Amino acid sequence: QVQLVESGGGSVQAGGSLRLSCTTSKTVFIYNTLGWYRQAPGKQRELVGTMTPEGRTNFADSVKGRFTISRDNAKNTMYLQMNSLKPEDTAVYYCHTETIIGVFWGPGTQVTVSS
Repeated sequence: QVQLVESGGGSVQAGGSLRLSCTTSKTVFIYNTLGWYRQAPGKQRELVGTMTPEGRTNFADSVKGRFTISRDNAKNTMYLQMNSLKPEDTAVYYCHTETIIGVFWGPGTQVTVSS
């Protein structure tokens, strides 16, 4: 079973920053693309960004230039740095990966941005 554990959510005013963390096992971290998704109330879950094991990143247009993804190989942890946050970034943020045994999600962490 693959476990993904998010942390770092919270409440912030518009224009502020937050950093989310996703920690998983070493095997998952080394061999699989990890991603961040988010789901706002009443909306479908959407992709925020991904990072391959080689460190290549990809972002949704809505967050390009504001969000970055990095990784700490020693801690098996991926980070989502969110800057210039907007009220429309309010959502539950989920860590995600696909492995040869299936698709896995973390429990999610709430991010609330007030205007």
